Amino acid sequence: MRTGVAIDLGTSGFRAQKIDLESGKIKKTVITLRNPLPGANVMDHLDFAIHYGLDKAHMLSVTAVKNILTELGVKVEEMEKFSICGNPIQLSIFQGIPIEDLAYAGERKKQKYHIEEQNRDARIIPMAEIEGFEEARNCKLLVPPSIKHEVGADALALIIKAGMIESNEIAIATDYGTNAEMALKANGIIYTGSAAAGPALEGQEIEYGSIASPHTICDVEFEGENLRCYVLDREMKTTIGDLVNPKTGEVVEKGEITAKGITGTGVIALIEAGIRNKLIVLPKIKTPEGIIHLQNGIKFTDKDLIAAGRAIGALRAGHITLCAAAGIDMEDLQIAYMSGAAGTYMDAAKAHHVGMIPYNAHYVSQIGNTSLAVAREILLSEERLWELQAIAKEILGTHVMFATSEAFKEAYLLELAYWNEGMDFKMLQKFLKKKKLPIIGEPSPILKIDRRVERDIPELGEEGLEVLEKVGTYLTTVIEDNTGCRKCVKVCPNGALRMEENGIVRIRTDLCDGANCQRCQHVCPDDRFKWENLTVAGY
Repeated sequence: MRTGVAIDLGTSGFRAQKIDLESGKIKKTVITLRNPLPGANVMDHLDFAIHYGLDKAHMLSVTAVKNILTELGVKVEEMEKFSICGNPIQLSIFQGIPIEDLAYAGERKKQKYHIEEQNRDARIIPMAEIEGFEEARNCKLLVPPSIKHEVGADALALIIKAGMIESNEIAIATDYGTNAEMALKANGIIYTGSAAAGPALEGQEIEYGSIASPHTICDVEFEGENLRCYVLDREMKTTIGDLVNPKTGEVVEKGEITAKGITGTGVIALIEAGIRNKLIVLPKIKTPEGIIHLQNGIKFTDKDLIAAGRAIGALRAGHITLCAAAGIDMEDLQIAYMSGAAGTYMDAAKAHHVGMIPYNAHYVSQIGNTSLAVAREILLSEERLWELQAIAKEILGTHVMFATSEAFKEAYLLELAYWNEGMDFKMLQKFLKKKKLPIIGEPSPILKIDRRVERDIPELGEEGLEVLEKVGTYLTTVIEDNTGCRKCVKVCPNGALRMEENGIVRIRTDLCDGANCQRCQHVCPDDRFKWENLTVAGY
């Protein structure tokens, strides 16, 4: 069999497929539950690569991909084609392309620091040119283009799969993930943005959270005063779980499957059901313990509600900001597209009710994992790759940098007040009007939902799905004159760090919170623990 591999290098995890190049059939799918780089979002990954070395970030990405290839049953030296898709930061790190031009907004800063724009057009190169893949001598690497350097191949995939190129209707498409890419088409122009929503929408930064994977709660619904859990099975299909008392955790009726965590879609469903049934009155959970109990000991807390509220608020602030840039009202947005794992498994009606879909939308289409779909397309057709390049060049687009947008800042602060401080909805509307921002209306009573795919990865292949809970990548260092205090081990909030003999420290990078934590470094006596001394190790 002539073998190729298509992979979506996502911020919250990688998704890969082994493909028979002759028949075009998918043979096997492997997903990881996390990204191999330290940190929970793309800015953490950017920070790590810039401050501690692109070479380290690159080797973490390469090592993780090699582990995935092993699980796919693919030998590197036997691959013929390898295609990637994702945001510009993930694609650049994997290829070893400098990313400083992605880190700074504005031409003046780039000139000040003598930063050169990198070419991120479509390209086909020998895979062996990528450091770490020298043995892939017979393999070609196919890379889709960015629209602009900061608007990546994943955003292009979203725009194409949503049909925005052909249509002249006002519509918005959103990838409901950690980096939350979004595109709005109005008056023949496509406006793009990326809201750092954080990983709560993909089940991370939630105490019992997990990326969508087997045995995770993906939906909930009240049956009387009790909560019915719905859980993903081995084939990523929704299965009936336990019926539980949300205030005590008592199992009222056993379901067909056990659960080990809750996905971002389950979190959204829980918030919607909780608000609708007065179990949640923002910003608090109204139970004696301030906890909602789910099956198998899984809990949802006030802290989780805050994290999820920030993510939802960032999304809605992004939608408001794009409307402001396009000069349209929120009520003009009547067509919405949802992509990504969260955008696939989420109950669109519930997402609409909590404000993740514009309230005036009448039609919502769930279109699946667009990034992996495009990676697969270009793997099977080089002609398709060059078609995408032509489309990228022709798109009349405007990128809105949310990090420097005053509209986004104002809208997001109001969203935080609504979700985390209990601001009344009518007050939110009043302040949006005062700030001369597009105003959020009331939820549309008519909503047509077109769920194009059952799963974010519709076809898994005859060999099925493999879930890598452990990406298998480590950073390691030696602490000289180690006192044996083990403070660095004790202070790690995720259990990512362990200390071996002779002061050898190993950090499991997919569990590490990265730049936003570094408690291990800060707690070390006499500053002997230094992140700049870390090197990349494999298993």
